[in-house]
Amino acid sequence: MGTGISKPQQRRGNTRQRIQDVALELISEQGYEKTSLREISERLGVTKAALYYHFKTKEDIVVSLFSDLMTPIDELIAWAKEQPRPISLETKHEILARYSLDLANAAPLFRFMQENQATMRELSIGENFKDRMKDLLDQLVPEGVSLTDRVRCFSALFSMHAGMFVLKDVEGDPEEKRKAILEVATDLVTQAHQG
Repeated sequence: MGTGISKPQQRRGNTRQRIQDVALELISEQGYEKTSLREISERLGVTKAALYYHFKTKEDIVVSLFSDLMTPIDELIAWAKEQPRPISLETKHEILARYSLDLANAAPLFRFMQENQATMRELSIGENFKDRMKDLLDQLVPEGVSLTDRVRCFSALFSMHAGMFVLKDVEGDPEEKRKAILEVATDLVTQAHQG
């Protein structure tokens, strides 16, 4: 799949997970619209009936994949909401560090989201993701800050997302690229917190 921020994790074990992995791989290679359930079943080496047992449609696969891979982000948001108020700078740094790892682990899904925005809107996944990002942003933005500092916090998250795509084809160690992106995001949130 090319040089990315992180290697996609091939999940072993149950058929449902293997279907999700193969579907995402095929969609990444040839696009959502050009990928069929038949191709997914052929790549897996299973019958379409076996595929239908787990997922009735390609949309079902994508929605389930999004739901499964977003679980760590949901857990991060829940953890952040439990932290004492006002949220300390150290806690904000921890939120960014954990989010950086979550993004790296879900890199193939985020590439899918970027490359298939129309599909994301049709499946309402985009709205769900925007809601999550708003929740995460709310944990990073100090109360009563200037518009400039709000933009810094928003830009921190945006730089983490954009960095995954912009740096995926740049030569270098994926972990070093992830850390560089995290450093920029941390600097932005630190400036907003101190502003």
